Amino acid sequence: MSEKEYISVSEVMSRDIYTIAGKATVTDAIKIMREHHVSSLVVERQGEHDEFGLLEVFDVAKEVMAENRSADRMNVYEIMQKPVMSIAADMNIRYAVRLLVRFRLTRALVIDEKRAPVGLVTIRDMVLEHMDG
Repeated sequence: MSEKEYISVSEVMSRDIYTIAGKATVTDAIKIMREHHVSSLVVERQGEHDEFGLLEVFDVAKEVMAENRSADRMNVYEIMQKPVMSIAADMNIRYAVRLLVRFRLTRALVIDEKRAPVGLVTIRDMVLEHMDG
């Protein structure tokens, strides 16, 4: 096994991020996920002092399906993860993986120097890039 010296998060992240308002319904969120073939959406901030949220398919499974609740009557903000872990785009993936593992997370929002979202990164993306087959 050989390890690459330095790979930034921005080199392996998914640049295609899709957002949704916290007040949107879970049904609206599922429509966006289906349309774009993604399993998570970034929940928009409500102001400059607010933080981003994240809605994953797992959240829908846990809070809506498993609890037999109506997706039409639930808002995204009721089941989203907030605040979401954010990682600098130029962070070394070795440290990004350590951070996610420490908090038992599978993905993080990637932000630029102005805290604007530029992508999403998963442990899977980073591990597969880091480790040679």
